[in-house]
Amino acid sequence: MKSEQEPEKASRRQHDRAFKEELVRQSLEPGASVSAIALRNGINANMLFKWRREHLRATGQRLAPALLLPVEIAPQAEVVTVPAPVAPATPAPRMPSRGGVIELEIADVQLRVRGQVDEASLCSVLRALRQAR
Repeated sequence: MKSEQEPEKASRRQHDRAFKEELVRQSLEPGASVSAIALRNGINANMLFKWRREHLRATGQRLAPALLLPVEIAPQAEVVTVPAPVAPATPAPRMPSRGGVIELEIADVQLRVRGQVDEASLCSVLRALRQAR
């Protein structure tokens, strides 16, 4: 054990009263973020919460109770995920651009695709339709 005391031991920072009072005043404004105020001023948010508690005790004030809002939980919607087509290792030669329409009717579902459609995208849609049935 050391019997000598270290001459330059780190001490706590001392903040003047005006600084503390200003930060407490800012933090008590409606909608103020204690964390943001503390961060902007280079102090820990817990320190500002402590200063607020001390201020409220000393002045006999109370904070307004937290306002609880009603929450509704909606039923989960059914989601069909269509996997992205896997690109081939070597690109296939491009066919000349053709316009047109592809119409499919499967189990009372009508699918209409217009314009240029690549094979991989069409296969993904057909797989999704097959899985949905």
